[in-house]
Amino acid sequence: MTAYHYIANARLPVPDERTIPVIDPADGRTFGRIARGSAEDIALAVQAAQAAMGAHFDGPWAMTCARDRGRLLAAWSRAVLDEVDALARLEARDTGKTLRTARNDIVALARYFEYYAGACDKLHGETLPYDTGTLALTVREPHGVTGHIIPWNYPAQIFGRSVGASLAAGNACVVKPAEDASLSTLYLAEMAARVGFPPGALNIVTGYGAEAGAALSAHPGVRHLSFTGSTVTGQRVAEAAARHHCPVVLELGGKSPQIVFEDADLDAALPAVVNAIIQNSGQTCSAGSRLLVQAGIHDAFVERVAERFRALRAGPPASDDADLGPLINRTQYDRVRRMLDTAHDEGLVEAARGRILDEAPPEGYYQEAVLLRDVPPDSALAQAEIFGPVLITQAFRDEAHALALANSTDYGLVAGVWTRDGARQLRMARHLRCGQVFINNYGAGGGVELPFGGVKSSGHGREKGFEALLGFTTLKTVAIRYGQDA
Repeated sequence: MTAYHYIANARLPVPDERTIPVIDPADGRTFGRIARGSAEDIALAVQAAQAAMGAHFDGPWAMTCARDRGRLLAAWSRAVLDEVDALARLEARDTGKTLRTARNDIVALARYFEYYAGACDKLHGETLPYDTGTLALTVREPHGVTGHIIPWNYPAQIFGRSVGASLAAGNACVVKPAEDASLSTLYLAEMAARVGFPPGALNIVTGYGAEAGAALSAHPGVRHLSFTGSTVTGQRVAEAAARHHCPVVLELGGKSPQIVFEDADLDAALPAVVNAIIQNSGQTCSAGSRLLVQAGIHDAFVERVAERFRALRAGPPASDDADLGPLINRTQYDRVRRMLDTAHDEGLVEAARGRILDEAPPEGYYQEAVLLRDVPPDSALAQAEIFGPVLITQAFRDEAHALALANSTDYGLVAGVWTRDGARQLRMARHLRCGQVFINNYGAGGGVELPFGGVKSSGHGREKGFEALLGFTTLKTVAIRYGQDA
């Protein structure tokens, strides 16, 4: 199949020399090609989005009322559910996710569209008390053209939470998916055209971040940017956008702690602790990658976690026996291996390691789940985001020590707290420096309805929930002088 961008509801083919191979993480083999986008391709996509909005917000998409935007998103949600199995297989092959994980992602994608479909006509302004004889009010309006740089770890889900909210607010979107995971995004764009979105409302340009992504960040026609990815790249995106005063939502990395107190329900905590690090093979910015356990129960609880880790199996996405699939690519695989080499060099104790299934092709990017115990706070393993199925443990003495450890990294995305003490629950939630706190559960990002984002090097701004809609709008104040009765 010829590689293409998808602009104004049409495929824009590119020549073979402007393509990038699509590699299956399960076996390292090329099974397709995507277009290698350029600044010119981004400019065409922005132009199409601008035409959909119109020079004075009088274009076909800008003139689509909130009720009808909601109906289109609802139709898109139903279309996704009608093809959930096909989309899951595509996502699994492109990213290496297990089929179970990929299917969950597609169902979540449909839920994003459903949620924002229902929110379209609930995005209200306010009336404000002001001078007698003047009606003052605020209205929420779209930014215009929004840019979306989507990562490779959750391409379908993050597409849904970012693009779904932006379209619901009335913006036209230009999307640059990750070069390692573009297939579901291209498929979804064609699906959007089939359910009735007008040309230019949604445009996809694939390619490398340093080329197409950089061009999208720097384009003066883009009036709002949403980026999910690494902290370093997020800084570059924000710097480029700042040159044309474009607001940016950054959802960056994490080193999220799970904090287990002596009074916790350990039977409930155990599966949540394990699942929060092996989900998506640990390639989750909100993964629970640090396990902080109160000293009195540390050794016993860590041994229970170790027992679970020894039983974990990495294997091909289609395998019914696999608990986690391969890592996304060779670069990420090598990064995780280097971090484990660092652990060895530092003399850290490996408490447990899972295994790789015999059926896993040797050319695939498979990494066993690894548990490292008693990791010093200043270790690279305790401070850096590994983005793989590697969990570290640390013992803490009391509440103050737990907070000091939890807040000791540059990140601040998510935290989990396990305790039956209600007052402690509230104190911990108050003093943890992060964007989400889960008490006696761990959502690794949480539901569609829950605002999501971080502090410090984990970024700023919020996605998901109704809060995301507010970010995808700009507030206008209108004051109407009507005078007073004689």
